[in-house]
Amino acid sequence: MKRFLLRRLLWFFLTLLAVITVAFALMRGVRGGPFDGERPLPPAIEKNLRARYHLDWPLWKQYLQYTGPLNLDEHGPQWLGGDGTRPLGGVLTGDLGPSFRYRDFSVNDILAQSLPISMQLGVLALCLALLIGVPAGIASALARGGSFDALLRVSTSLGIAVPGFVLGSVLLYLFSLRHPLLPVAGYGTWRHWVLPTLALAAPFAAYAARLTRAGVLETIALDHVRTARAKGLPESLVIRRHVLRGALLPLLAWLGPAAAGILTGSLVIERIFAIPGTGTHFVNSALNRDYTLAMGVTIVYTTLVYAFNLLVDLASAAIDPRIRLEESA
Repeated sequence: MKRFLLRRLLWFFLTLLAVITVAFALMRGVRGGPFDGERPLPPAIEKNLRARYHLDWPLWKQYLQYTGPLNLDEHGPQWLGGDGTRPLGGVLTGDLGPSFRYRDFSVNDILAQSLPISMQLGVLALCLALLIGVPAGIASALARGGSFDALLRVSTSLGIAVPGFVLGSVLLYLFSLRHPLLPVAGYGTWRHWVLPTLALAAPFAAYAARLTRAGVLETIALDHVRTARAKGLPESLVIRRHVLRGALLPLLAWLGPAAAGILTGSLVIERIFAIPGTGTHFVNSALNRDYTLAMGVTIVYTTLVYAFNLLVDLASAAIDPRIRLEESA
């Protein structure tokens, strides 16, 4: 176990460094800058702002300033200490720097306010997807070839095919505009969470139902399940004790990518329903060329996705002892 965790930690560090490097290059490579706007700034003011945030430095120097615990100035590289300060901090030490657009806030402050909102939406959507998808998949597998099975397969195909922003717009029109039963936008009460949660959970519920159905059908055909039935055990006991453990392993392996998909999928849903989560800030940062905020959201999402995948590996090994962690590292 220790060897597995150390290897995963090393791979996480290398992956995070690669993501930071690629994102840094992409953000600096796009046209425009964080101080461009409808009304251009006077050249002297823009020059001072670029100097304040070290955007007038060479790219390699900006990269070292952003990633490392070094204070790069006219005296050369120096380790921070004492009263040393630097505007952009070192991201590998947890300092994501200041926002170029929200001048009174750092990226850490913005994420501390918005990330819990996005996480709440993601957790609600994932729980709803599992609550709908898993029982529906089990029922469909047990009624294979019947009308309910056919109805579920059609429903899951629609759920996967229809994009979240289309479903969100339809729900918004039906239940907020045409029939004002739920709030149009914002967050605060449980009523604000109903429509965005449904829009975000629908495609993942469809995937969960399909995986559960396939897993149950595969497990039911195994020898130990037929033996349990031959012994006269009740069908409900056979399903709970002998079928579900093996049938849910593919679903468990899917949870890591699903969590990542819910995080990235929430970007559009948050924009549609005007939820002030991390997704909204990420879209705004891309439009405003807010380099540090866009980089900060990317780094946080990368960390969360890697953490989810690690938890899935550990849970899979706990459910099925045949899975060796050393081999999956």
